[in-house]
Amino acid sequence: MSRLISGAAILLAVLTLAGCAQQSLTGDAYSRREARQVQHVQYAVVDSVRPVVIEGRTDGVVGAGAGAIVGGIAGSSIGGGRGSSITTVLGAVAGGIAGQRIEEATSRRQGQELTLRLDNGELISVVQEVENNQFFRAGDRVRILRSGATMRVTY
Repeated sequence: MSRLISGAAILLAVLTLAGCAQQSLTGDAYSRREARQVQHVQYAVVDSVRPVVIEGRTDGVVGAGAGAIVGGIAGSSIGGGRGSSITTVLGAVAGGIAGQRIEEATSRRQGQELTLRLDNGELISVVQEVENNQFFRAGDRVRILRSGATMRVTY
């Protein structure tokens, strides 16, 4: 039983670190490779804002891997002999699925779909993570920074 508790603690720690490692999708966050790169600046007015949910990671191996380890440890403590092998495998599979779902839920973010009217009259839309529960509002004057396929909206 203590192995199960230890495994659960390890899973929680790994998922917490994985959540911290997720790249921020706000307008104020930059990756290291984005620093010192040229960005094209445009100005616009927010036409409309719609709250959206940005789905969590489902491609990460951290949640599934940690869940499989914990599930395998838990399964191995059930039964004996051949039964123990079967419950180890079943525990690992179930733990992997549960870990993946936990990782998706913990990495889900509140977003906003912004419809913007550029100064040249063009209407564009972008989805961006909400930072500190502060939504843009219709009528706000904003700055748009573009670099390749990446766009961010700031004040």
